[in-house]
Amino acid sequence: MKAKEGVLDILNNVLVSELTAVHQYLLHAALCKHWGYNRLHEHFSHLAQEEVSHSSGLIDHILYLGGAPEIDHLDEVAAGKKVSDLLEADLAFERDDADVLRDGIAHCTKVGDFTTRHRLEEMIVDTEEHIDWFETQLCTIKQVGLERYLAEQIHSEKP
Repeated sequence: MKAKEGVLDILNNVLVSELTAVHQYLLHAALCKHWGYNRLHEHFSHLAQEEVSHSSGLIDHILYLGGAPEIDHLDEVAAGKKVSDLLEADLAFERDDADVLRDGIAHCTKVGDFTTRHRLEEMIVDTEEHIDWFETQLCTIKQVGLERYLAEQIHSEKP
């Protein structure tokens, strides 16, 4: 199938964002594991796997549309020296990702590519869930304090 005008550029922009997210979440998982926050480690690892799945689907879809996936560069990966830095960086990242997805959905609607639009709509659901999770974590830190929040992150959710 041949891609409609501008769709491959959008998909490749989203792919760069998703691949960047994989690296960022893997880094954040490793940092949390290193700091002893097992619960956060597990959550960031889960987010990384979710982004791998999105990336794989995007690559398949780009190939289906006759394009070439752009996998040779990433956006800047945000690091941090403390958990709150990671959460704030990830919230900003997810908000930017949501904007890119919304623009892509609007473009796909305009050019009549409903298959790609549907794929992006599925992705934005996950992105909005991520935004909610990061907002909740930062709100919890404000309510109970960083030390109490981190004390809850030491133990794994799994038995």
